[in-house]
Amino acid sequence: MSKPKVLLAFSGGLDTSFCVKYLSEDRGYEVHSALVNTGGFSAEELKDIEEKAYGLGVVSHVTLDVVEKYYNDCIRYMVFGNVLKNNTYPLSVSAERVFQATAVAEYANQIGAKAIAHGSTGAGNDQVRFDVVFRILSPEVEIITPIRDLKLSREAEIEYLKEKGVVREWHKAAYSINKGLWGTSVGGKETLTSNGYLPEEAWPTQVTKSGEETVKLHFEKGELVGLNGETLSPVEAIVKLNEIAAPYGIGRDIHVGDTIIGIKGRVGFEAAAPLLIIKAHHLLEKHTLTKQQLYWKQNIAEMYGTMLHEGQFLEPVMRNFETFLADTQDNVSGVVEIHLAPYRYFVVGIESQYDLMSSVFGSYGEMNNAWTGDDVRGFSKIVSNQTMIHRKVTDLAQQQ
Repeated sequence: MSKPKVLLAFSGGLDTSFCVKYLSEDRGYEVHSALVNTGGFSAEELKDIEEKAYGLGVVSHVTLDVVEKYYNDCIRYMVFGNVLKNNTYPLSVSAERVFQATAVAEYANQIGAKAIAHGSTGAGNDQVRFDVVFRILSPEVEIITPIRDLKLSREAEIEYLKEKGVVREWHKAAYSINKGLWGTSVGGKETLTSNGYLPEEAWPTQVTKSGEETVKLHFEKGELVGLNGETLSPVEAIVKLNEIAAPYGIGRDIHVGDTIIGIKGRVGFEAAAPLLIIKAHHLLEKHTLTKQQLYWKQNIAEMYGTMLHEGQFLEPVMRNFETFLADTQDNVSGVVEIHLAPYRYFVVGIESQYDLMSSVFGSYGEMNNAWTGDDVRGFSKIVSNQTMIHRKVTDLAQQQ
């Protein structure tokens, strides 16, 4: 009889290496592996991971590239919504996990896998994100999570692999790094406490720039389409802006938030391009959108970010949110200038043909061209009328 086929979401690290041996030799599965690239791997790294997978004994291994899909289906809506979780975190890992899980589930269906496996532990958000997507897209397929179910220590995993003849330098890095197109997360002993901060050496991009410079971000209907006069695809622009700004130490912070499983957590992140893009885009919107557009966008964007963070990207209401966010971007076009320096930046200003701060109608605090003083007196009387009545009625009632 042929062995049942399992597709393993594979990274090449200790946990997923354990999964290959455990599933194939202890559970009797035909193991196929897939790595999903969301913008965090070089060609050399992808080749090395593939070699490791075959060295462990997988029947097949594929790299599923979803960088463009990740941008088109998610990142651009996070930009439209200026999404920063708890006003801090650009959802670097939260968002990409959903797209990794989606690609794995779709590929599992394509090859006819009877089970899908992932190496998440039982302690974090990723287990929920993977499980939720797999249950939606592959509801008939079994989900296997060896690390979570067996509750193995790192030392036990290493000993098991040694017994199977897999001997590597499984040293635990001082800091865990997860890199993607929309930022890099950094975890270490400092993020496990409530008052530690990551040291300089923990950040993936070291500060190598000492001067100052300005960079101009070109937006068209809310999307970044160029830098300093050069036309680029949005993905190319994100990558290039990160190369310009990250060596200044810009985009570093620690996010404190509520996990899906109900506990508080901290994670460091390095996201120079995402933060600059969001801040620039938000300023451009302040100039080109109305007060009501800005208000409702903020509310919808916050819910969009929360649901994305909690693995609910496939919920149909997310498509409704995206439709609204995209519809607000027709006039969000122009150039935003940002000044960069070591460890800091500031947004200089914008130029846009849709700028509502137009001198044709008046200059704030100085003069107006579109109304008279009598117009303002009448408006002020009407807009204050109900509150005036309320106070008078209340005063009379209290006197009786």
